[in-house]
Amino acid sequence: MSTNEPSIIVVRGRTGSLKQSIEIGAHRLISDEPVALGGGDEGPDPYELLLASLGACTSMTLDIYARRKQWPLEGVTVVLRHAKIHASDCSDCETKVGKIDHIERSIELSGPLTAEQRAALLVIAEKCPVHRTLTSEVVIKTQLVGR
Repeated sequence: MSTNEPSIIVVRGRTGSLKQSIEIGAHRLISDEPVALGGGDEGPDPYELLLASLGACTSMTLDIYARRKQWPLEGVTVVLRHAKIHASDCSDCETKVGKIDHIERSIELSGPLTAEQRAALLVIAEKCPVHRTLTSEVVIKTQLVGR
């Protein structure tokens, strides 16, 4: 959510281990898979990191908006779940064959907000940059480098 130049993110893994070392500027993270999937469960899995990004962006966006409006928002809690569901089970999805990703996001707002303020913040949550990225067309260009 920074207006500065985006960070370069470097992810490194070693053969024989699903554990990944992630460098984001001065920050260091670990990602791994659960033991049941062949990992060591030493960190969140990639989907958990994705949901964490959406949750953090949602909370930050709501805080920024409420501060600008000088609304009495005291805190935001975002709870997220991800699942793969059969497209045929989704009545409001364009895709009707195969499986689709389904994310549930629950938002709890703390503070003496009016019903109108709460409704407006729900609309704003849909506009957080990560939400917009996940619901837009995304193009990923991949290239091999080195040897």
